[in-house]
Formats: sequence, C-alpha cells, structure tokens
Amino acid sequence: MIEWPPTFVNPERLWVLALIPLMIAGYIFLVLRKKKTGMRFTNTSILGRVVPKQSQWRRHLAVALSLAAMFALSFAWARPNGIEMVPRERATVVLVIDVSQSMQATDVKPSRLDAAKAAALTFIKALPSQYNVSLVSLAGNPSVRLPPTTDRVQATQAINGLKLQDSTSVGEAVYTALAALQLAPKGTDSSPAPGAVVLLSDGQNTAGRSPMQSAAEAKTQGVPIYTIAYGTDNGYVDLDGKRERVPPDKELLTNIANTSGGQMYTAEDLGQLDKVYNNIRSEVGQTPVKKETTALWAGYGLAFAVVAALAAVSLGARWP
Repeated sequence: MIEWPPTFVNPERLWVLALIPLMIAGYIFLVLRKKKTGMRFTNTSILGRVVPKQSQWRRHLAVALSLAAMFALSFAWARPNGIEMVPRERATVVLVIDVSQSMQATDVKPSRLDAAKAAALTFIKALPSQYNVSLVSLAGNPSVRLPPTTDRVQATQAINGLKLQDSTSVGEAVYTALAALQLAPKGTDSSPAPGAVVLLSDGQNTAGRSPMQSAAEAKTQGVPIYTIAYGTDNGYVDLDGKRERVPPDKELLTNIANTSGGQMYTAEDLGQLDKVYNNIRSEVGQTPVKKETTALWAGYGLAFAVVAALAAVSLGARWP
C-alpha cells in the first residue's frame, strides 16, 4: 500500500522533480511559438498536402504521459516507502462483555447475552493460537474473569460462565481491561505484547469513572478500543414490573473508540456480530510495517513511458 505523504530513503534525489515545471513551461512556449509561425502561411491547404496534420490531443497526451513517467521514475530513484500489513506474531486481546440486566433483552435471539457469548466463542477460536485472550465482565463492578492466557478451554469456560449483574460501568470496565493487559506474559526480550480491547455493550454508562477518561488513558498506553454497540433501538427489558427500553448508546461507544484510536461497530443480530468480530480479528491480527516501494513506482514509470511512446508513434503514422 502506498504511504501518503510518502517518506523516502534518499529524499535528496527528489531535486530532479524541479525539472518537470521547466519542461512544462518549455512545451507551452513551443506550442505558442508554433501557432505564431503557422499564422505566416496564408494558404493552409497547400501546407496540409506537404505536412500531415497531427492530432492536438494526442500530442498533448504523449507529453503528459512522458511527464508522468518522469515523475514516477523520480519517485523510484528516491526509494519511497510504503505500508504493508503483516501478521502479528503475538498479541493480547481483552474481551469486555456487558453483563448488565439490559443484556437479557430478547430483541437478539435467544437473548443479547447468549448471542454475545456465542459470537465471542467463535471469535477467540479464530484468533491465532499464540495470542493471549483475557475476559472482563462489564457491570456495576467490573472484574477480570480470565487473566491473559492462550488456553482456549479456559477462555471458553469463562465466557460460558458469564451471568447477569446490576448496573453498567463502562469507564471502570476499560480501566479493568487495561489492568488485565499488564498481566500478559512478556516476550523473550521482556517487552509486552501489543494489546487491544474489544468492548461489547448494549446500554448507557450508569456508574463509575468517566468512560472518556478511561479511553484517553488507553490512548496514552497505545491500546486501541474496538467498541460494539449491540442490540436494536427497540430492545426492552422488564424490571421490577416496569418495562424499560434499552437501546445501545452508540454516541458514547463511538467517542470511546475514536479517542482511543480504535473503531466503533454496530450489530443488531448474531449474524452482524459475527461479521464485526471477523473485521476486528483482521485488524488486531495485522500490523502496518514500512516497506520500500521502489519497484512499484518504477513499474508505474515504465507503464507511462510505454503508453507515451505509443502515443508518439501514432502522431507520425498515416492511417488509411
């Protein structure tokens, strides 16, 4: 993938680009001069028999393609860098799953919580086996249900064991997830594995510290938060004999994701939730790495040069 604005291994070689405006100015000068010269001939019919008429647009196209070839080859000479997505060798993913009372809503069958469990199980099974997985329950008192581990059996048991609780403290859940990341095993060089938080919630924050402050702290630590606004706007639960609507707080989850450097998704059923987890797995499982793209730009330059040459040849050809 081309990086823009680009960086170069030898940026001092870009001086050659200064020749392009000079060549454009020279071409415009020659075109204007040719028009003035052509005005000296009053009998253009005789001139047309002697000199074949050339297509103006083909001549301009040939020059433009030649300049494009020079531009691309100049970039190649300066050895530009691009971005390539490569698989991560290791990472820690903390799943934060809302277990507040609103998760018993049945607008997602069989219930929001049961569907969330099923999608989370599919997600962790699809992660690379060397990735650590941790689980945090999101309620009024968030807790680490599973410290970072590569044991998928333990992760499955922890997810299946989630039960409904009271209240929703999104900010505290993020702080708990950041603390869980600190428990992940270090690499052979004693460096921590890259971490990410996947937060699924269907309600509004009702307790604890500010969610936005926790998102800012995640940004400081370099931990993106991928949020999932789960459920429909028509979802409801019956609590203490009173029916209450429980739409997901999309605005809050969007702000958390944007502040932390992650991304926000929405899901209104299990099928959508599975697709969201697939997207997140792709993002978490890859990391951008700079790679020299000299050959790519040289290829562009060659392609432009070939087409420019064909356009130039067509100018002198007499077609029947």
